Amino acid sequence: MQTAPFFEDLARGPAGGMTHWIVAKDGVRLRAGHWPLEGAKGTVLLFTGRTEYIEKYGITATELAQLGLATATMDWRGQGLSNRALPDRLIGHVGQFADYQHDAQAFFEYAAAMNLPKPWYILGHSMGGCIALRSVINQAPVAGVIFTAPMWGIQMSSLLRPVAWSVSWAADKVALGHLLVPSTTRRPYTENSPFLGNALTTDSDMYAYMRAQTEAHPDLGLGGPSLNWLNQALRETLALASIPCPDVPALCFLGSLESIVEPHEIRRRMRTWKNGTLIDVQNGQHEVLMETPEIRSIVMAEIGAFVARTHVSEPA
Repeated sequence: MQTAPFFEDLARGPAGGMTHWIVAKDGVRLRAGHWPLEGAKGTVLLFTGRTEYIEKYGITATELAQLGLATATMDWRGQGLSNRALPDRLIGHVGQFADYQHDAQAFFEYAAAMNLPKPWYILGHSMGGCIALRSVINQAPVAGVIFTAPMWGIQMSSLLRPVAWSVSWAADKVALGHLLVPSTTRRPYTENSPFLGNALTTDSDMYAYMRAQTEAHPDLGLGGPSLNWLNQALRETLALASIPCPDVPALCFLGSLESIVEPHEIRRRMRTWKNGTLIDVQNGQHEVLMETPEIRSIVMAEIGAFVARTHVSEPA
């Protein structure tokens, strides 16, 4: 398996991190990576959010290693160093949301090829939480699933929602789905928005950590989504809303200051998830894994407890 570029100094993850090129079944080249951990009692397969990339989760991998868990993650198609769909690489675009399931399948195959310690747990953040839900509905080979601010709905006003549907639908019909969603920009969020008033985290050090990564390596960065991505996201969240929760143990975190995904949809689903737990994170914003040390310690303790109660020993 061919090695891929990896900016280890920016990731600040555990020693020995490595990345490789993998290929989805439709031919899209993806970057996948992992941080090995000797004696690991399992592996977290981290499904990143929109705009994200492997290096962003180096600190998270370090904190998971302290729980005895190895971490693997990847760049979805259209972001990070994976193949991008448009000539303008700063616009987040996807043909259809089902394409992300091709990426997920290639990622599971990568984890198996690397012989990553089982049991496996998915940790899905934001868009990754949407992809993760579809994956576990499709019987992903995991012992449990963890969500942080999963994108099971997108926050917008009641007046804006029908406009978003109609404009994104119409754009596809007239071959304009590649255009940037109005009110968004081509610049990465952390570079375009100051820390004060940002929607991601209350921790200035973590915000600077994210910003420094894309400033040092602009190819990692991604701006706003395309109209087609928005339409596909709206369609997928609507489709998932009607599907019952899968029979997989689940843990979900929702920040009290969430302003990007729709908390109502998260609460609605978690109320009906058998063997599922919703943790309200006080004073947490969208990215609880990038929050203050105090919040991250609470989140990691809950993840550790979840793994302990769902751990299933693999046959020798």
